[in-house]
Amino acid sequence: MKGILYKYSLIISFAISAILNSTCFAQKSDADNYRMLFNFNTIKQSDNTRLLEVSFIARNKKNRKDKVPVYNAEIKFFNTLNNNKILLGSAKTSKKGIAKLTIPENYKYLIDENGYINLKAQFEETTALAEQIAEINVKDLYLNFNLTEIDSVKTALITAYTIDNFGNKIATEDTEINFFVKGMLSKMPIHEEGLISDGKYEFEFPTDIPGDINGDLTVYAMILDNDEYWNITKSTTVNWGVASKQIKHETNKLWTEAAPIWMYILLTIMLVGVWTNYLYTIIHLFRIKKESYSLSKN
Repeated sequence: MKGILYKYSLIISFAISAILNSTCFAQKSDADNYRMLFNFNTIKQSDNTRLLEVSFIARNKKNRKDKVPVYNAEIKFFNTLNNNKILLGSAKTSKKGIAKLTIPENYKYLIDENGYINLKAQFEETTALAEQIAEINVKDLYLNFNLTEIDSVKTALITAYTIDNFGNKIATEDTEINFFVKGMLSKMPIHEEGLISDGKYEFEFPTDIPGDINGDLTVYAMILDNDEYWNITKSTTVNWGVASKQIKHETNKLWTEAAPIWMYILLTIMLVGVWTNYLYTIIHLFRIKKESYSLSKN
């Protein structure tokens, strides 16, 4: 069922992408049945590169659950300041309707008098789809995340600051921060939401978190959906976890590829019994035929 739904979604996605270059009025009419959702986001990543990401989705106006990604649409990303507009790069949307562009760590952005980087994402108008534009203003926050022992106490330390137009460091105030460890399926919170004050935050790291077989943990410090800094992620690996027991490789169990020995024995007995019955039946059929032939001659 999931495969069918995926194929259906993929077919519709290709149909929407065909609309991008279409000049047919009927196709344009189909596009008019959908509202275009054009969402722009930015994440400063652990290596200090900046990810620019656009989600381009077509949502049916009558059925809000009917959402189709716009595939292969070219999205252009700009850094703007007053009348200046610098192209940072472009990317095409994936089959999920996502376009991503990573800006290097040392890129020199145009910054306004308030310290904001003004970013713009643009999809240019086609004969079927209207132009889409989204803009965000973000301050470049420098986030440092260290895990260290202070007086034998495992401690997580955060320092955060911005740099003004004169090169001065400005300590961050009243900024919420969250902490997670990498789990099997998703990130798991390990501490209550913290508040950075005077550019600093620290807490005693828990000592009972399960790690891998060596006790290693991947720990994340994340600022999420902040009005000024948007999203920032810092990660580090530390050997502070409780080592997990290595799972012993098992064979000949009900849940392994090789079945238990008793099942092979039982299956063999059943097959031998079935084929013995076939052989017994065939032999007696020949005997009946032979005796019938002898009786007919007499």
